[in-house]
Amino acid sequence: MNPGSEIEYEIPYVVRVHKSGRVERLQGTETVPPCPSGDPASGVASKDVVLDRAASISARVYLPAAAAAEPSKKLPVVVFFHGGAFMIHTAASPIYHKYCASLAAAAPAVVVSVDYRLAPEHPVPAAYEDAFAALKAVVSSCRPDGAEPWLAAHGDASRVVLAGDSAGANMAHQTAARLRKEGVEGYGDEVSGVALLHSYFWGKEPVGGEPTDAAIRGGIDRVWEVACGGELGLDHPYINPMASAPPEERRRLGCRRVLVATAELCWFVERSRAYAEGIAACGWDGELEFHETKGDGHVYFLLKPDCDNAAKELAVVADFVRRC
Repeated sequence: MNPGSEIEYEIPYVVRVHKSGRVERLQGTETVPPCPSGDPASGVASKDVVLDRAASISARVYLPAAAAAEPSKKLPVVVFFHGGAFMIHTAASPIYHKYCASLAAAAPAVVVSVDYRLAPEHPVPAAYEDAFAALKAVVSSCRPDGAEPWLAAHGDASRVVLAGDSAGANMAHQTAARLRKEGVEGYGDEVSGVALLHSYFWGKEPVGGEPTDAAIRGGIDRVWEVACGGELGLDHPYINPMASAPPEERRRLGCRRVLVATAELCWFVERSRAYAEGIAACGWDGELEFHETKGDGHVYFLLKPDCDNAAKELAVVADFVRRC
């Protein structure tokens, strides 16, 4: 046997790590190209850009047809972080390309789908560092002399929404929390909104109706262990913000509105419910919206984008963006 092919460990359906150090991603490697001239069906144009060359932050930017119809009109900007357990997928993954284009058209908004460093090669908090760098680059580009032309012409820096699904929702939360603490020079310490879709939060002890079976929990625990390189526990604020943060810390979320969307059969539905309840109870003075889809599971809207429930959830997110 080739020594380089020996397996060190595997996260089923996610990654396989070989003793040689080679990482084999078991899904999320397929990509689709952008459509700079506009998608024939939706009219949404897209392109791949470098947001921050020094920090090596790239993204796929989506511009809705509404921008061409009203060239002088400013649109909300959605900074979107894709999911994938911090380990798989990119902004060019087919499911994320379709979702971001659909959101850009539905809102309408300029959507910036961010690529970030993936674990296990780059453990958390590398993804958080890239997310914050991306936010800074986006708000800078929304200025009239901004480096990214679509954002400079159409992006409204006063209407920025941080959004993501699963691990990306985790990143959106962490980015908003860091924004309140550190701020961005020339911008401030809050965005207009945060949309958390089927958030990847977890913890050592079961919450609500979560499974108590050791084997089931152990499998989910292992995902976080690999994502963070074994350096951060299950009740670290990065993965369990509600258990770890005191109420006064929860109140310091850097946004004016929060949307928490989840699904009845999502692996992390109890965490989303607890997050929304915690935000509501801590004295935060922003606007909270909660949406739970019945009968569907984790990120079903990516896997079944044309189903009725997915259309309803997209409408909820688009409406939230419009109101931000």
